[in-house]
Amino acid sequence: MMDIATTPAIERIARVLAGQRLSANADGEDAHAADAVDSTWREFEGDAVAVLKVLREPDEAMERAGDIAVWQRMIAAALGE
Repeated sequence: MMDIATTPAIERIARVLAGQRLSANADGEDAHAADAVDSTWREFEGDAVAVLKVLREPDEAMERAGDIAVWQRMIAAALGE
Protein backbone atom coordinates (compact mmCIF):
# COMPACT_ATOMS: atom_id res chain seq x y z
CA MET A 1 0.00 0.00 0.00
CA MET A 2 1.27 3.46 -0.91
CA ASP A 3 1.79 6.17 1.70
CA ILE A 4 -0.63 9.10 1.47
CA ALA A 5 0.63 12.61 2.21
CA THR A 6 -1.18 14.61 4.87
CA THR A 7 -0.49 18.02 3.28
CA PRO A 8 -1.86 19.24 -0.05
CA ALA A 9 0.30 18.78 -3.15
CA ILE A 10 0.51 22.54 -3.77
CA GLU A 11 1.92 23.12 -0.29
CA ARG A 12 4.43 20.30 -0.63
CA ILE A 13 5.66 21.57 -3.99
CA ALA A 14 5.84 25.15 -2.69
CA ARG A 15 7.87 23.98 0.30
CA VAL A 16 10.31 22.16 -1.99
CA LEU A 17 10.69 25.27 -4.14
CA ALA A 18 11.24 27.45 -1.08
CA GLY A 19 13.76 24.98 0.31
CA GLN A 20 15.57 24.84 -2.99
CA ARG A 21 16.10 28.58 -2.91
CA LEU A 22 16.84 28.91 0.81
CA SER A 23 18.61 25.76 1.96
CA ALA A 24 22.36 25.27 1.81
CA ASN A 25 21.52 21.68 0.88
CA ALA A 26 20.29 23.06 -2.44
CA ASP A 27 20.97 26.46 -4.05
CA GLY A 28 20.53 28.61 -0.95
CA GLU A 29 22.84 29.67 1.83
CA ASP A 30 20.90 28.81 5.00
CA ALA A 31 22.29 25.74 6.75
CA HIS A 32 19.11 25.50 8.88
CA ALA A 33 16.36 26.61 6.49
CA ALA A 34 13.38 24.82 8.06
CA ASP A 35 12.03 27.90 9.85
CA ALA A 36 12.58 30.06 6.78
CA VAL A 37 10.74 27.52 4.62
CA ASP A 38 7.88 27.43 7.14
CA SER A 39 7.53 31.20 6.97
CA THR A 40 7.96 31.67 3.19
CA TRP A 41 6.54 28.65 1.39
CA ARG A 42 3.29 30.49 0.61
CA GLU A 43 5.29 32.87 -1.60
CA PHE A 44 5.90 29.88 -3.89
CA GLU A 45 2.28 28.71 -4.23
CA GLY A 46 1.93 30.31 -7.68
CA ASP A 47 5.01 28.44 -8.87
CA ALA A 48 3.63 25.21 -7.40
CA VAL A 49 0.34 25.69 -9.26
CA ALA A 50 2.29 26.29 -12.49
CA VAL A 51 4.19 23.02 -11.97
CA LEU A 52 0.96 21.10 -11.46
CA LYS A 53 -0.68 22.72 -14.49
CA VAL A 54 2.15 21.64 -16.77
CA LEU A 55 1.81 18.09 -15.43
CA ARG A 56 -1.86 17.87 -16.49
CA GLU A 57 -0.70 16.43 -19.80
CA PRO A 58 1.44 13.34 -19.24
CA ASP A 59 4.40 12.64 -21.49
CA GLU A 60 4.84 9.39 -23.43
CA ALA A 61 6.68 7.59 -20.63
CA MET A 62 3.94 8.54 -18.17
CA GLU A 63 1.28 7.34 -20.60
CA ARG A 64 2.95 3.95 -20.88
CA ALA A 65 3.13 3.66 -17.08
CA GLY A 66 -0.52 4.14 -16.24
CA ASP A 67 -4.03 5.43 -16.79
CA ILE A 68 -4.05 8.96 -18.24
CA ALA A 69 -7.62 9.66 -17.14
CA VAL A 70 -6.77 8.81 -13.53
CA TRP A 71 -3.62 10.97 -13.69
CA GLN A 72 -5.57 13.94 -15.05
CA ARG A 73 -8.25 13.59 -12.37
CA MET A 74 -5.58 13.47 -9.66
CA ILE A 75 -3.85 16.61 -10.96
CA ALA A 76 -7.22 18.37 -11.25
CA ALA A 77 -8.00 17.41 -7.66
CA ALA A 78 -4.63 18.77 -6.51
CA LEU A 79 -5.47 22.04 -8.29
CA GLY A 80 -8.91 22.15 -6.67
CA GLU A 81 -10.69 21.84 -10.02
